[in-house]
Amino acid sequence: MTGIDVLQSVQFVTVKGKRLAVLDATDWSALVEWLETIEDVKIARDALLVLRAADGDRQRAGWLDWETAKQALE
Repeated sequence: MTGIDVLQSVQFVTVKGKRLAVLDATDWSALVEWLETIEDVKIARDALLVLRAADGDRQRAGWLDWETAKQALE
């Protein structure tokens, strides 16, 4: 199920004069995953733009080499 499908599956209820959106918990999880994927794609695209601006030079783009990144995680 896509995020759009989840959004279209929303049902509305009114409680104490306030209109609320109701989603199935499984649909909610799918929506969160969809949004996280969109966010990840944006991060990857931004990183690619930075790398291209640095003419493919990862160091000039500010990227860490694998050993430095690995040590930072330990």
